[in-house]
Amino acid sequence: MREGFGMANKYFGTDGIRGEANGAVLRPDMLVRIGQAAGYVVGKKTTKPAHAGKPTVVIGKDTRLSGYMIESALEAGFTSVGFTCLLLGPLPTPAVAMLTRSLRADLGVMITASHNPYADNGIKMFTPDGLKLNGGFVEQIEELIDHPERIPLVGPDHIGKAVRVEDAVGRYIEFVKTSVSAGLRFDGLKVVIDCANGAAYKIAPRIFWELGAQVIRLGTDPDGFNINKEVGATSPAALGKAVLQHGAQLGIALDGDADRLILVDEKGQVLDGDLIIASMAQYLKAQGKLHGGGVVATVMSNMGMQRFVESMGLNLVRTAVGDHHVEKAMREGGFNLGGEQSGHLIFRDFATTGDGILAALQLMAYLTERGGNASELRDLYQPWPQKNENVRLPAGADAGKVLESKAVQDAIKAAEKTLGEHGRVLVRKSGTEPLIRVMVEATDEAVMLRELAGIKAVVEAAV
Repeated sequence: MREGFGMANKYFGTDGIRGEANGAVLRPDMLVRIGQAAGYVVGKKTTKPAHAGKPTVVIGKDTRLSGYMIESALEAGFTSVGFTCLLLGPLPTPAVAMLTRSLRADLGVMITASHNPYADNGIKMFTPDGLKLNGGFVEQIEELIDHPERIPLVGPDHIGKAVRVEDAVGRYIEFVKTSVSAGLRFDGLKVVIDCANGAAYKIAPRIFWELGAQVIRLGTDPDGFNINKEVGATSPAALGKAVLQHGAQLGIALDGDADRLILVDEKGQVLDGDLIIASMAQYLKAQGKLHGGGVVATVMSNMGMQRFVESMGLNLVRTAVGDHHVEKAMREGGFNLGGEQSGHLIFRDFATTGDGILAALQLMAYLTERGGNASELRDLYQPWPQKNENVRLPAGADAGKVLESKAVQDAIKAAEKTLGEHGRVLVRKSGTEPLIRVMVEATDEAVMLRELAGIKAVVEAAV
């Protein structure tokens, strides 16, 4: 039985609460407490006047079987502290963030484990502004989860209710389409859209079809168990094959909750988040629409991309891994473009969080205006050879102690000395899975592979 993964706090990690469904944290009794704790903390902070009625929470989910259980338990928790629950059903994470703002809700909740397999699930929370919930809110919620006796429940006449939002899908579709010019159409463009059998399985194909594209569907038959299974942004091989098979001009891969985007060009080759950021930075700069004097990315982004951005006279601001870190840096620095190599892409002129569908529309609009093939984008820069390896943690293992051990630290320092200015090393614990991630990049691929193997072996021994 697993606890929550890679927790920076006791329950909340880099992307909300995540763990095994019906496990130590995501089981009904705990979920009721999570709903009660979050509702009580947020309810106390609401600025709504007394006559405005009950506080509200927007709840969406992906297609995992466990979503039914989690939704029901959270609903019980929230209503017991007086919240009205606005239920969205299966919907992308960025749609929940948008609808939290649009519906003037006090809190947004997305039930998802993003790119993880079906057995895992999680809870992402959003503020009324559509931002990831963190800071003092998280600490107060965690304290009350462990001390439910401190949560005052409302009386029988103030219990909340649940309401199904029937037009949630249509609201989000129109929102996404307004991020591009009103006259834009993709007539004559054949695209393969891989929805990872996840939250966007209905919405994404419909959006691109409405804009005129010929859509080939992949990963649009969820059964509660097949989310992210050999499809989606974390498994783009299936998309590459489909693009070649159907002679498509582009492949679009989303992950389980559709906040991530990976593209495949007409040759079946992957265009990752780094390349999409670089392409859009060049385009927006030429249009005079790039703000902040650069872009924001994470420590995972390739040095080749950084050198390309800098060659345009722009800055690349790096953050810790996690799109909420990227969004915060963008907000504080006045940037409107940022994201992660893994495909979390934030176009802050339109959205507050990573949005795979919106990002795909932005790049397709650029490609339509630019002309030519998507494969030509790969000529923008030469990425440094980079590879990531994962070391799985056994139950009860402390990732922090492993990373802080003398053997691991010595191995990292030795590799950094060998690489010098010609490479980088990043060893970190995952915030979403029970893993330690080892990344090495270098100008020389053979050296990169050798140093990666050496560090990984030391980490495995320490684990």
